[in-house]
Amino acid sequence: MKPSLTVGLVPRIREPTGSNTQLAHCQGLTVLGSPKYSSAVNEICGLEDVGFDPLVRTLLGVAQRLESRVESALAASGLSLTKLGILHHLIQAGEPLPLSRLADRISCVKSNITQLMDRLEADGLVARKSHASDRRSIRANITAEGRRRYTAAAKVLEEQERALLKCLPEGDRRKLGKLLDQLCHD
Repeated sequence: MKPSLTVGLVPRIREPTGSNTQLAHCQGLTVLGSPKYSSAVNEICGLEDVGFDPLVRTLLGVAQRLESRVESALAASGLSLTKLGILHHLIQAGEPLPLSRLADRISCVKSNITQLMDRLEADGLVARKSHASDRRSIRANITAEGRRRYTAAAKVLEEQERALLKCLPEGDRRKLGKLLDQLCHD
């Protein structure tokens, strides 16, 4: 078994057994530690022996690793997931959006949207413009460069998703999606 990619951790390997075999072959995930829900990811925060069920820490660790891997890949385009999300919403809207609505769409506090807009505007990806009838309302408009960078970054995101999920057959992906939905709608 080859060591998998890890983010900020030394890879540690144990041979998989039973239902963990498929998981062990996923990029970025390895099987180790205690037999129940065991992986390197539940050791990320150093709480491997604290709490009710290590599955929660495993899920948090997986999310952290996946996000880190995607963010690293997107860095080449000069975008983060958050910036990509802003550009996505501007493209989907088809018109300039008020900053408050954009903040709501990406679940961002209004004070942070101003800083994000500053960075996106400095990079030439968006432009702020006043609303024609209400000059107090500032709207974000995507630029041609913002569209170009969005298209490139969206391709990177798609490639990363494919690479990260190639170890899971379609049926398993659907099952996992349903199980994760159950966790989120409790």
